[in-house]
Amino acid sequence: MSPIIKRKGEKFTMPGKYLLFILTILCTGMVLLTFNTTVFSGPLSAVAGYTVVPFEKGISAVGSWLSGRSGELVQIRELIAENERLRQQVDDLTIQNTSLQQDRYELTNLRELYDLDAQYDEYEKTGARIIARDTGNWFHSFVIDKGVKDGIAVDMNVMAGSGLVGRVVDVGPNWAKVKAIIADDSNVSAMVLSSSDNMIVAGNLKLYASGVIEFKQLVDSDNVVVEGDKIVTSNISDKYLPGILVGYISTINRDANNLTKSGYITPAVDFEHLEEVLVVMQRKQTIEE
Repeated sequence: MSPIIKRKGEKFTMPGKYLLFILTILCTGMVLLTFNTTVFSGPLSAVAGYTVVPFEKGISAVGSWLSGRSGELVQIRELIAENERLRQQVDDLTIQNTSLQQDRYELTNLRELYDLDAQYDEYEKTGARIIARDTGNWFHSFVIDKGVKDGIAVDMNVMAGSGLVGRVVDVGPNWAKVKAIIADDSNVSAMVLSSSDNMIVAGNLKLYASGVIEFKQLVDSDNVVVEGDKIVTSNISDKYLPGILVGYISTINRDANNLTKSGYITPAVDFEHLEEVLVVMQRKQTIEE
């Protein structure tokens, strides 16, 4: 083995194997000192105090820190698992709550239809669900899930809520289209229930944005009609069965001719929230015949 010669102008370097050997000796010595500090005394003990003790404290501190971090990691994993479990429970409960609210809403609608059916028990009726509607904010024209196969025919009256919705205007094998009384081209021959004075109820979608529709051609010679009076379909209507509630008078105005009156009606049906309806199986034309 050739000696290590440092030439003039060169930096001193040590081969890696020598550096590794020296570090191994130092580490071994420190380990021996760690286990045998009680054997040595005097200067050697002092050296151990300055070298080994800080080394032991450092190792102990690092071990304690790692142990603490390990415990924290275990707790974090447990918290993450618990959080995921609770989140799943919240999702499940939200779904259940939504389902219960939907069931309650449908039950309320069905109870209203049941009461309406009992109120007009002289007519045979069948329930139907709305499956589509024309564009717009209101149910002015919509499709139900029953048709010819279920006995549905054109001009059959449709009810919901507390009264008249409209009538069937088109029908297929398992569907039917309904035009509501609020539609712009809808006209219903109606009358004031308390006085039997006749009028025309005209649909108006712009007006219904304010929650009302228009009535006109009311002949009230005795001036007995007042706000709040019930309006029902009249006996002279050619499309609608008599006595079905249309709504309540909210405003009355005398026309310029001083012979008739006009104004606004608050419909008995909420045309913004419709899901199920009742179809009256008799038609006015059939009953008259």
